[in-house]
Amino acid sequence: MKNYSKNEIVLIKYPFSDLSNFKVRPAVVANNDFPSYDLIIIPLTSKITNLHPGEFLIIDYAKSGLNVQTAVKRGLYTIDKRLVVQSIGFLGDSDSTKLTQSICYWLGL
Repeated sequence: MKNYSKNEIVLIKYPFSDLSNFKVRPAVVANNDFPSYDLIIIPLTSKITNLHPGEFLIIDYAKSGLNVQTAVKRGLYTIDKRLVVQSIGFLGDSDSTKLTQSICYWLGL
């Protein structure tokens, strides 16, 4: 099974609550690369207004493989790697630093 790296942007199959279907949405990998069937991800969204503390706009969204201006949303989720459709890029250095700061803020570290 493919391993994914911290700050890698992936497209994920997000299932509907009744598991009848799914939508494909972007997320960023939050854990370091290690052999496991699970990934810890943080959701991304194109809804870029009314951001909450720790959420932020990705500065280099186009270089990161995203088609539109995108924001990091608060949330840490563990998913099975089989839900990954594909990898599309990586966060830039400044966005990676902001993400680390946001995770620390959200978790009170």
